[in-house]
Amino acid sequence: MYLELKKLSENDGRNFCLSCGTSRNLGSRRYCSVKCRQNLRQKLNMKSGLFQALNTRFATFYFSERMIVLDIVPYGIKKIFRYAVARTDGHAPAYDFNKLTNNLGEEWWKISQKTNKKYLACQHVLRMAIQFPFDDYRQRPRLIRIPTVKTESLHYLGIDKADLYSRDLRTLIKNAYRTQVKIHHPDAGGQSANFRKIHDAYKDLLRWADNPIFVRRRGFPDKWYYSGETKKWVQPTSVRR
Repeated sequence: MYLELKKLSENDGRNFCLSCGTSRNLGSRRYCSVKCRQNLRQKLNMKSGLFQALNTRFATFYFSERMIVLDIVPYGIKKIFRYAVARTDGHAPAYDFNKLTNNLGEEWWKISQKTNKKYLACQHVLRMAIQFPFDDYRQRPRLIRIPTVKTESLHYLGIDKADLYSRDLRTLIKNAYRTQVKIHHPDAGGQSANFRKIHDAYKDLLRWADNPIFVRRRGFPDKWYYSGETKKWVQPTSVRR
């Protein structure tokens, strides 16, 4: 299983979108589009009830070309509970994540309603997983810095959040702005309102590039991370090389 999952970052030297798995026109980016990343995050957050029911300390979600993997670490248990299933042909990882978590949720409710004891339902679902010892030092999420930039600004210029770590950020912003100007400038047939938003986004990102501000988050480089404290999913934290 380890070798299969390792293909995510090593298959023919290509990068894969961490939301849908595509390698087409991806370059060094982690996502094929902002919309793709947001779609997976939405699907993940919709299932937070299952992780709360399992008293989850943290969880991770990741995938290869052929499998998806959900790891859960409950509070008070030094084990990793792994659910690994085959990818469905023609579907994005979010579809298989929904399918997997729906099945786990149904199993939880079945035992909960039968016994009227939630802890027995939790035990039942956890027994369905492959179990591994948990090394708190080596396998805990890392503390990293996340740039505080308006999502709208990135959207209007077509820039991914991962690009904010680029050493040539100002050049990247200016090139992205020029591309949008050619499309949305009123002289090129664009709407004045949209162009103003693009220009405001351009100025906003240049200001951030001159004085970058970050917030501290925990996460993993190549895995989506669920925090039991915030009850939310965090995207992978660093750019794959």
